[in-house]
Amino acid sequence: MAGSGRKRPPLVADKRYGASKPGGQKPTRKAPAKGAAKPARKAARKPARKSARGNNRRKPARKLPFFLAWPLTLIRWILRLIWKLFWRGGVVVALLIAVGVFYFYSTLPPVNDLLDGRARGSVTMLDRNGQVYAWRGDQYGGIITTDTVAPAVKNAVVATEDKRFYRHFGLSPRGIASAIRINLREGRGPLSGHGGSTLTQQVAKLLCLGVPFDPAKWDNEAAYERDCRQGSLWRKIKEAVYAMALEARYSKDEILTIYLNRAFLGSGSFGFEAASQRYFGHSAAEATLPEAAMMAGMLTAPTRFAPTNNLTRSQDRAATVLKLMQEQGYISMAERQTATANPATLSRAAQARAGGYFADWVMSTGPDFLTRDTTEDVLIRTTLDQDIQKAAEEALAWVFENKVREGSKAQAAVVVMSADGAVRAMVGGRQTQVSGAFNRATQAKRQTGSAFKPFVYAAALDLGYSWNSLVEDSPLTIDIPGSGPWTPKNYTNEYYGTVTLARALRDSLNIPAVRLSEAVGRDIVRRVASEFGIESDLAAGPALALGASESSLLEMTGAYAGILNGGSSVTPYGLVELKLMGDEAPLMTQSGGMGERVILPDSAAQLTYMMSRVVEEGTGRRARLEGREAAGKTGTTQAARDAWFLGFTADYVAGVWMGYDDNTPLRGVTGGGLPAEIWRETMLRVHEGLPARPLPMIHPDPNALADPFADPGGLGVPEPTGRGGGRPRGNNNVGEVIEDILRSILGGG
Repeated sequence: MAGSGRKRPPLVADKRYGASKPGGQKPTRKAPAKGAAKPARKAARKPARKSARGNNRRKPARKLPFFLAWPLTLIRWILRLIWKLFWRGGVVVALLIAVGVFYFYSTLPPVNDLLDGRARGSVTMLDRNGQVYAWRGDQYGGIITTDTVAPAVKNAVVATEDKRFYRHFGLSPRGIASAIRINLREGRGPLSGHGGSTLTQQVAKLLCLGVPFDPAKWDNEAAYERDCRQGSLWRKIKEAVYAMALEARYSKDEILTIYLNRAFLGSGSFGFEAASQRYFGHSAAEATLPEAAMMAGMLTAPTRFAPTNNLTRSQDRAATVLKLMQEQGYISMAERQTATANPATLSRAAQARAGGYFADWVMSTGPDFLTRDTTEDVLIRTTLDQDIQKAAEEALAWVFENKVREGSKAQAAVVVMSADGAVRAMVGGRQTQVSGAFNRATQAKRQTGSAFKPFVYAAALDLGYSWNSLVEDSPLTIDIPGSGPWTPKNYTNEYYGTVTLARALRDSLNIPAVRLSEAVGRDIVRRVASEFGIESDLAAGPALALGASESSLLEMTGAYAGILNGGSSVTPYGLVELKLMGDEAPLMTQSGGMGERVILPDSAAQLTYMMSRVVEEGTGRRARLEGREAAGKTGTTQAARDAWFLGFTADYVAGVWMGYDDNTPLRGVTGGGLPAEIWRETMLRVHEGLPARPLPMIHPDPNALADPFADPGGLGVPEPTGRGGGRPRGNNNVGEVIEDILRSILGGG
């Protein structure tokens, strides 16, 4: 370094002010210390000139008056606050919705577990020929899917309920806005009335947002369903979230499958398979276009548009569905016109709605846990004959239309059964297409009047009297302990002297019936009536013989069936076989209603002959059937509050009751009048096409003398010697006499 030949410049500090830098550059000055007033003024003028040059390019902002400036400032602040809250709140709401969707998504089971949501089972009833005629409970026809159902059904549902079903995510903002607009226009609240629900939201309602029915929480299913369908804002929010979870969990076709299986379609039908079987008698896979339109039309109001309630209204609604399907391209105009011109009709069973009263009665005869309260699907085969049921309904309607004054509130009931007690038809009132209504054939207990007299004669005949035994028809007074003297009278207020038992029954004479009952013993008469199936409490006094006791039409008809079958007791029955749906082995069976013998066949044959005289010559002439033997008995109670006619042919037994529900007396009606005509009209229709068969009765010589063993003295009848007593009957031969003696020795009966 010493030998570099160059000298270092002396270390001298640079001048801070006044001197220029080497190279001609002037030093930057911040502020002069002294004598710098003039430069400072220049510096102050330069920014001003620069600002002036800038103002030439942009005009200075004009200040608003204070009274306008502060409101605008406040508005800008509020808008900024709302925007911040909106996007931040939107994020929070979106997160909550996502959590809700994920929660519901995680709780949704496989789709097959959601297809049958009934809380109780169903009962399907078959007639004697194996044809379905009635349903009870919640009917479910089986699983149907979008792949197996008829395409017309699938298209009709989408066209009617949610035309954008395959394009939305579970909610339809357009539909909701449209619904709100309609509600407001019609003067309702925005959430009242039209809901704008998508088909997915309807499925959410059907599933009750995944909450199952709990008997401990809800009083009944109706309360449960009301809770599921409440329209609160919170409920609608949950429904929307649940619908989005459904869309995330299942495919569109799976959601539609749930709907097709759970939708209620009236008459206890849940799902389109059950509805198709209920109304049309076949599977929804075989549904035609008109049938599909009719079922889809019921979704809006299942009870109102059910074809069993009003077929015309249901067909009109189906025409609207066809219009929607055509407008949305599912069918052509030609298909729409053809389907509209040929609307769907009901199956034979659905159209007839046969056996409403009968079906209710059968349900009451089975165990509750397999009928009214069943949780299983039950199949019951019954004794009902739909042709006979229709005949009874038509006969009743014809008589009231042609023979009864217009506006009459009188009621009537009809029962038809076979000799073994198998009930073939039952009409419990003038209104026949009912379910759960008061059944006058089984529930009404009314005095029987003279219709009870055959049991008095049955007791006497079985004790040894015969059809031509004599009895005195003359004034009679009986002293009743605690009540005083009682004097019965005939309907005509006349007396006919000594008459045969056959004539006394033929003309329904009261005094001979009382004399006979007192002679054989009221206890025996009560026992015979009870063994024939009359379970009601029977009168204890002498008025027992005149039908002072109450009974139901079903009981009385069953008791008359015992006379037809030769004297054996009968228990009316309608249930033949009960089994669970799909099972082969039945849980219950019934092969017949005949029980133990009550009277001897010969006694029944004589009584049948005597009752045939009632129809041919006596009080029941208006029930006479041309070319066919019939037997029966009229009955009219005091003040004509009840009128009866019960009788039988060789094929069927039928009973008719007529009266007012409030016990008002009938005007000009007796058992031999309108009830006999209803019986005749019923039997004419029932026997149409059947060959005439003779009754199981005796055929005595019409010129036969009265029983020579009858003694008109005392009460007018001979003293009985016991059941099957050892005295000869009228027209008996030696063999019958010996048979009677053996019975008396051996105690036969």
